[in-house]
Amino acid sequence: MGKLNIGIILGSTREGRLSPQVGEWVKGIADKRDDANYEIVDILDYNLPLLGTTDGSEPGIAAWNEKLASFDGFVFIVQEYNHSITGVLKNAIDHAREPWNNKAAGIVSYGSTGGARAAEHLRGILGELMIADVRVHPTLSLFTDFENFSTFKPAELHLKNVNDMLDQLNAWSGALKTLR
Repeated sequence: MGKLNIGIILGSTREGRLSPQVGEWVKGIADKRDDANYEIVDILDYNLPLLGTTDGSEPGIAAWNEKLASFDGFVFIVQEYNHSITGVLKNAIDHAREPWNNKAAGIVSYGSTGGARAAEHLRGILGELMIADVRVHPTLSLFTDFENFSTFKPAELHLKNVNDMLDQLNAWSGALKTLR
């Protein structure tokens, strides 16, 4: 069947965001596994307009959909803003439909409560798009896993959770590939 392709989606585009640090950390762990091809996908690179404000012909929309279609599964790097996901992540998710279907997703979240509320909101959205989210969910605290709320320094205990999440993600991504 060949290696699976897993996209690690950075869920924020704001200046000073922390998602690139978390995404690189997850990718570093994943790349040591040699069980799938992992790629960071930065929403910022696609210049997506606010859904419904244009005719939808912007090249970034087509490129976003093509990129998503190339993956068998996803890891969402989710930060909690006002007890939910970022507006830009919701907008990016809404700019695609079929490229999400019958795939699996893992969630790595962070925030004052580990981003747990944002992850729960994301799970509801993923279900509507026929994305099977896995149970293991690494949660990172802004208070204990980031120095001065800006430099990512994760506790060692998160390594096991990320690997367990990737185990589940790859199992589900492989199983769902048979449906596509």
